[in-house]
Amino acid sequence: MQDDAQLDAIFSALAHPTRRDILARLAKGPATVNELAAPYDISLPAISKHVRVLQNAGFIAKGRNAQFRPCTLDASAIARVADWTAAYSHIWDARFDAMDHVLKNLKGDPE
Repeated sequence: MQDDAQLDAIFSALAHPTRRDILARLAKGPATVNELAAPYDISLPAISKHVRVLQNAGFIAKGRNAQFRPCTLDASAIARVADWTAAYSHIWDARFDAMDHVLKNLKGDPE
């Protein structure tokens, strides 16, 4: 059940576009909360809440550099999403194979 709760937290964190933007920014390198807040027209506490949601889901690790606490991307939550979706890849593979077959038939290509 713990696994389900963590997956719920991961997908819930990914459900908000601002949080996905924050992850994209952190994929480029560490940043402070102030740096993460800079492009948004929302309050610093709101950005801090988004960061906390991402941290609780396992996407962000906070370090310590003097008085700064830079956020870094933790790829383990992303790996969990990849593992979960990989369990369903056979469905998409079969659908793409079927679509390929239909397209070849429409073109008149022999198989």
